[in-house]
Amino acid sequence: MKDPLNDLDFLAKIVVGIGEVSEVTHVAPRQIRYWEEKGYIQSLSNQDSKTRRYDYYQIKKIMLIKEFLDQGFTLESAVTKTE
Repeated sequence: MKDPLNDLDFLAKIVVGIGEVSEVTHVAPRQIRYWEEKGYIQSLSNQDSKTRRYDYYQIKKIMLIKEFLDQGFTLESAVTKTE
């Protein structure tokens, strides 16, 4: 049996709402929405719903951006380092 943390197919299927992302990353929902508006991250929002949902890769990107910001990088520099 594969280790779920090393199974990229499994990780790609994990999708959570903005509240859970905020809780896990310690980034405020308002800030997450701002980063999305700027195109730094992308949600998997459904056209029928305004609910923002994020996959593992976007959650990881949010965590990396926050880490770089905490180290003193500007938002633009932090985003560039995650690409």
